[in-house]
Amino acid sequence: MPLKSYQRIRSDHASEVAEDYVEAIADAIDARGVCRATDLVKHFAVTHATVNNTIGRLQRDGLVTTQPYQPIELTAAGKRLATTSRKRHEVVESFLIRMGVSATTAATDSEGIEHHVSRETLDAMKRVLRDGWPSE
Repeated sequence: MPLKSYQRIRSDHASEVAEDYVEAIADAIDARGVCRATDLVKHFAVTHATVNNTIGRLQRDGLVTTQPYQPIELTAAGKRLATTSRKRHEVVESFLIRMGVSATTAATDSEGIEHHVSRETLDAMKRVLRDGWPSE
């Protein structure tokens, strides 16, 4: 695999946690009107320290705002990232189901694939979902 591919994979891994967190924060806010660190501890099955460290990085990167003992809020950039990530996830999951993968497996597999799928592949998945499989 060429060096450029490895660089993209490393970059994808670096943004994977941020995407998962902003998507989970957005989901919590949509469901309950607020997101607290404890919501993320439960969602990801990690410690409070892990969540606090990750939220600190997201804050540093301008994706969330929060104060001690206060809810976590998404910034405009965090909301954009959550929306983009959610849409990408939905396309990948729907594509897998269209291929005949069970809904349970598609939900699980799309969690990893969504972070690494290229724009070209995502566009092809959208075309299949919209137009059906291309003829040979």
